[in-house]
Formats: sequence, C-alpha cells, structure tokens
Amino acid sequence: MQFCDECGSMMHNQDGQMVCSSCGATQEQDSDLASEFVSTEAQDDSDVIETEEGANFEGKPTATDVTCEDCGHGEAWYTIKQTGSADEPPTRFFKCKNCGRRWRGYN
Repeated sequence: MQFCDECGSMMHNQDGQMVCSSCGATQEQDSDLASEFVSTEAQDDSDVIETEEGANFEGKPTATDVTCEDCGHGEAWYTIKQTGSADEPPTRFFKCKNCGRRWRGYN
C-alpha cells in the first residue's frame, strides 16, 4: 500500500501512477513496492442497507410483530444493521406498509 504525502489517504494505481482516493494528488509508484501491489475489483454496494429517508424498503422482509404508532397498522418492512459493537444485538429499521412511517427497533 502507498499513502498520500498530502493527506495520508490510501492511493490507487491509475495508468502507472499512484492517485490519492481523497484529494486526487498524484505520485510516482514506490519502486521498492512495485512488485507487491495487488489490484482488486471495485466494491459493489449490493449488500448495503439503506436507512435514508428516500430508501426503498419495498421487497424487504416483512415484520408482523410490530405496530405503527401513527396508524396502528401491524405490518412493516424491515432491514437489519449492526449499529453497535459486535457483541451487541443488531438494530432493525422499520417502514410501515400502510403510512410509510419509519422507526428503529432495538432487540
């Protein structure tokens, strides 16, 4: 790995030159590290759980053990995300199937 002299972020190889992922600074590739560089595929975001206001919950698993406080409906879509440390239970993010209200549940 090679790090940017300007901001300290990790750099990636682009057309034989190292480019900073954060600030865009360029440097020559360290010659003593050249044989150790390994390129990987870009990460995909297919497993990212969206909890933003505009996230599409439709098609996610359905919970029937919850009740919406706004409309009283008993079904909601949900996603699960580990928001605390690994030894804590995950957080469930709900969206009411009837009115669209969003809330989170802690186990």
